[in-house]
Amino acid sequence: MAGSRGRVELYSAIRRDARTGMSNRALQRKHGVGYRTVAAALESAWPKARKAPPRRGSRLDPYRGVIDSWLREDLDAPRKQRHTAKRIFDRLLDEQDATEVSYWMVREYVATRRREIRIEAGREPANTFIPQEHLPGREAEVDFGEVAIRLRDELVTCALFSLRLSYSGKAVHRISASAGRQEAFFEGHAHAFRVLGGVPTDKIRYDNLKAAVASVIGFSRRRVEADRWTAFRSHYGIEAFYCQPGIQGAHEKGGVEGQIGWFRRNHLVPIPAVESLAELNAMVDAWDDVDDARRIGSRARTVGEHFATEQPLLAPLPTEPFETGRWFTPRVDRYSHVTVRMNKYSVPARMVGRQVRVLLHASELVVFDGKSKIARHERLMTKGATRVDLDHYLEVLLRKPGALPGATALEQARTAGRFTPTHDAWWAAACKAHGDAEGTRALIEVLMLHRHLRHDQVVAGLAAALNAGALTADAVALEARKYEDATDRLVVEPSAAPSAPRAVRSLTERRLRAQLPADNRPLPTVDKYDQLLPSRRENPNEGVAP
Repeated sequence: MAGSRGRVELYSAIRRDARTGMSNRALQRKHGVGYRTVAAALESAWPKARKAPPRRGSRLDPYRGVIDSWLREDLDAPRKQRHTAKRIFDRLLDEQDATEVSYWMVREYVATRRREIRIEAGREPANTFIPQEHLPGREAEVDFGEVAIRLRDELVTCALFSLRLSYSGKAVHRISASAGRQEAFFEGHAHAFRVLGGVPTDKIRYDNLKAAVASVIGFSRRRVEADRWTAFRSHYGIEAFYCQPGIQGAHEKGGVEGQIGWFRRNHLVPIPAVESLAELNAMVDAWDDVDDARRIGSRARTVGEHFATEQPLLAPLPTEPFETGRWFTPRVDRYSHVTVRMNKYSVPARMVGRQVRVLLHASELVVFDGKSKIARHERLMTKGATRVDLDHYLEVLLRKPGALPGATALEQARTAGRFTPTHDAWWAAACKAHGDAEGTRALIEVLMLHRHLRHDQVVAGLAAALNAGALTADAVALEARKYEDATDRLVVEPSAAPSAPRAVRSLTERRLRAQLPADNRPLPTVDKYDQLLPSRRENPNEGVAP
């Protein structure tokens, strides 16, 4: 019975029954306790605190004074000639014959006692944290953290960018393929400022990220900044405050350090499985909106309520955008690859030998020929990897169909799900009917249909043509357009709507209906042109010879 109730409640019950005249033995039987408990309850209504058990002795106890004396001697010794834990252990063995003491006991004691002795001697201040007051709209903190995600069924490590306003605790997050580059650093800031609708007016706290800091000057807070970071700060009007290097400076931006851990534990457990980083960042934006309803610590108001007060006090955003990507001008090699940051990406084969422009972002890159976009790839997360698009090689494969079965681009298309088992089945049937070379050329012509039709339309056309035994690209194109028209007919003419508009049978007519507005202008007339010939109408015989 005593174990099922609190001791305070038990004492209260014992004292209440004792006031009715119940004997000590009766109290023991009723409440299931011993004589000592009844006596203690009658003595005081509040249970006495349990006595702490005596500290266990250690084999190091006889030598603590000796070790402390050596550590105090180190206070005035040159920095490079002070005792290490290993040296103290060796001296204990040689001078004190402390054979029963282990090195790990000495190391653990020295690690704690050395700092205590320095504090006692006034050589080092004790760790004391001063509460800080953060004004609304003034300060923010920025940091990166590592997160693991399952991207297309593969476990990869990405970078989580976090910008947290110090007053409200409002945080904006962004996940990218890499944290060590300026692209992710800049894009995280630009996205956060768009979401917040402004920029802190006083300062933003940073650690010494390579994306911002080229070098640290001595033990001061002076930094040599990267040129692009200086330009980015100037564009947005950011005042940077750099924390102390190492673990000593972590507490200077403890808000964002804790925020990253909280976000990771609450939203990224279990590990999310996504098909792209864009899909994941859409989820991150939704999570950030949900987090506005939470309260931090013992605050009476939510993060969103505090942010509503803070948002109007932020500095306005600049009118002109800042290009957060990085430009490169590589030359296309004979494999139709461009090399960017030790990774290779494919471009259309017609560009071999030419120089192109590449805009590298945190999670993707875009390739330009002049002002025209010719390729777009998701950024690779490892060095020395290759990402190729099968569509970039189709014109070459028409002349070299034998290169398709072992092509890297084909294998990557299969892995990504763009080259389906339906493609393989139709290809096998076409090769059986027309021979390997002609069957492969027919497949390549089918793959070119993906440039103009949706992926599901081409797959449906392949399946229908395979069932019908039609093993030509024209037949696949016809079946794909039939599938497209049937899909549009279901949307335009639902069976439950008798007054629905007439289905469009012509592809051209359907596109015109979808894109061009109705023309309500009046029909053209030539009446105004008749005013140019009034004299001839009034005298029809004028100018006629008699």
